[in-house]
Amino acid sequence: MCHSHLDAEIAKGLQGYLHRNGWEIYIDWEDATMPDRPDRRTAEKIQAKIRDLEMFFFLATQNSMGSRWCPWEVGYADGVKSLDRILVIPTRDSRGVTHGSEYLELYRHLDKASPGGIGSFDAAGKGIRLYGNQML
Repeated sequence: MCHSHLDAEIAKGLQGYLHRNGWEIYIDWEDATMPDRPDRRTAEKIQAKIRDLEMFFFLATQNSMGSRWCPWEVGYADGVKSLDRILVIPTRDSRGVTHGSEYLELYRHLDKASPGGIGSFDAAGKGIRLYGNQML
């Protein structure tokens, strides 16, 4: 899951929620093989995870939109994954502002599905229900 480390608590909570709905979510700071300080190896490891994992999740917050790494990760994912495998998780702050740049509307977003579970929705609101790593 791509996110700002400033949003670690939100990311961890979302990871738990998605896990309870059948997803295994990778978070880079839980990976003991990551360098202690970000460097070229960090970028290479992140690129490999983006390529190798089934889905790419982007937690869109004010912090992630201001990050140096997060927009780069989204751009990299865009080049190596099909668009239906990139999912934005939008957030709203206390003022009701939804975070994310215009380019994030290119991708599907993750939200609660009706009558339950998780869905993947396009910009028009048309969605499909997701079960773990499967889209149904």
